[in-house]
Amino acid sequence: MTNRPRITAAPPAVTEAGRAVEAQIRRSRGEISALYGILLNSLPVAEGWEALLTAIRQKTTVPPHLRELIILRIAILNRAPYEFEVHVPHARKAGVSDAKLEAVKTSDLSAFDDLERLVLEYTDTMTRDIQVPDALFDRIKAAFDATGRVELTATVAAYNMVSRFLAALNVH
Repeated sequence: MTNRPRITAAPPAVTEAGRAVEAQIRRSRGEISALYGILLNSLPVAEGWEALLTAIRQKTTVPPHLRELIILRIAILNRAPYEFEVHVPHARKAGVSDAKLEAVKTSDLSAFDDLERLVLEYTDTMTRDIQVPDALFDRIKAAFDATGRVELTATVAAYNMVSRFLAALNVH
């Protein structure tokens, strides 16, 4: 397997529609990252991806530290080091300690509080097993209202999409 991305970044847009998508990505992300450079090879995919991930990262009620733990854990489980490294600064900004940044890489969840452990268990189950047992979902239901359950589940699902996209295209 090569260490280079399997698809190169799209060249700068020459159409009005393309420039509009690039501008939206810059507004919401600050720059066009390696991921978005590749996504821009398909304007509809890049535009939809940016809208979905912006909603998940910036508009949901999932606490930022939980969201970042989810993202980091999925990056580890799906062997997507680029995603992990990109989100370490976001995790630190959200208050995730260095000890938890290291612990999220392991199966030992003792460094985390009860809610964090529950969310990581849910993340692990959705990522590894796909199907969530009723007993685990009942614990999620006790901790989150319907909005929180939808947003939590969407966060795990979306970042599985991100990490699997990165891994398949060899983006490190």
